[in-house]
Amino acid sequence: MKFATTLLAGALLAILGTAHAAVGTEEAKQLGTRLTRIGAETAGNADGTIPAYTGGLTKAPAGFKPGSAIRPDPFAQEKPRVTITAKNMAQYEGQLTAGARALLKKYPNFRIDVYPTHRTVALPDRVLDSTVENATRASTSNGGLGISGAIGGYPFPIPKSGYEAMWNHLLRYVGVASTFKYDNWNVDASGKPALATSGKLFVEYPYYDAKNTKPAQETDVYFRTKIFYNAPARRAGEALMAVDVVNPLKRPRRAWLYLPGQRRVKLAPDISYDTPNPGTAGSATYDDSWIFNGAMDRYDFKLVGKKEMLVPYNTYRLTYHNKAAEVTTPRFLNPDLVRWELHRVWVVEATLKPGKRHIYAKRTFYLDEDSWTALSADQYDANGKLYRASFAHMSPSYDAKTPNAETQVFYDLTSGVYNVSFLMGPYDGVRYINPLPANEWSPDALAGAGIR
Repeated sequence: MKFATTLLAGALLAILGTAHAAVGTEEAKQLGTRLTRIGAETAGNADGTIPAYTGGLTKAPAGFKPGSAIRPDPFAQEKPRVTITAKNMAQYEGQLTAGARALLKKYPNFRIDVYPTHRTVALPDRVLDSTVENATRASTSNGGLGISGAIGGYPFPIPKSGYEAMWNHLLRYVGVASTFKYDNWNVDASGKPALATSGKLFVEYPYYDAKNTKPAQETDVYFRTKIFYNAPARRAGEALMAVDVVNPLKRPRRAWLYLPGQRRVKLAPDISYDTPNPGTAGSATYDDSWIFNGAMDRYDFKLVGKKEMLVPYNTYRLTYHNKAAEVTTPRFLNPDLVRWELHRVWVVEATLKPGKRHIYAKRTFYLDEDSWTALSADQYDANGKLYRASFAHMSPSYDAKTPNAETQVFYDLTSGVYNVSFLMGPYDGVRYINPLPANEWSPDALAGAGIR
């Protein structure tokens, strides 16, 4: 009986995710040598198509104006080393996501221009150093749904589970605070584009604030965002705010919506999970934003391993393109503006838990090894059919040592509709700012700023 009780206690501890160091001291010594300080392989691949990591791109190219948020393409003169179409895709099938393969099969004119790979992501030393320390002090809790012991860096540079890898994405470094103006466009099955929303977005990661020198606690805010909409006319004056904490089981996402017609702020508990995002004409859910965001409690996350995959990378030409009409071509983004490169990515599979609800029964995520940013996802319906494909376009802000993959595209493979979100080129780019005062994150402030 005592033995059985011990087994039961052990099982319960495993389910609840009792705090334990992700890796031992000896394994952590790989960070900064064989592995970069955030856990990427330092060396290139065997055939040289992925180069060694040498610190990322930190020198702005000619034409960049200090203080500007428009970042010129440092590789503008390069030509594709190969072009993939439906005719030759079988040769590269192992390097293509399911979504990319589906687009090639569905649309004869869709193509993937593959350029030389550049590992351009650079990060501040304080983030890198904290990540190395987190390797032996951070742990998951509540079966992977929360974390503890992490301070100001990626929590799990040598991940042992899908939850740890996804926490690295959720806590990816994109600066402490940033803002940008943007447009979201929907393109229907006939190829007609329509402006979904225009607005100004603010994002903050208090987790990365240098003033925070103690491990993040369960109810500490790690992410918050607010958006002020100014177009189209039916949405002008609306505002939205969402806040996530380190352990969503202790306090789920809080969100508020300001509607000018009602002149009041109201709680918006549905701005999460699989609620359709109105800014995408229903072609994406709220938790599709940034490829994935929010709580992980509806899925089991499995770490499949690392693969060499073709993903959108160094896409400055798209990110800063100032003519939306040249981006939103019928059926898919203008291939002339999308740069693809071969990079190593962590593959994580998410399977819907029994008894849980979501329109996606399975999701596969592809996380960039140099930034832990989710660059792509394949989403499947309840019948196991590929339903949607998502891509984020990495174009690091070399002047700020900060990854940037804000511009995203969501393809609905069933309806033929697609959405491009956070197209910022017509305005500017991402600006890295000081955190807003605390009172700017109150519901009352949302109401005041949203009044038209």
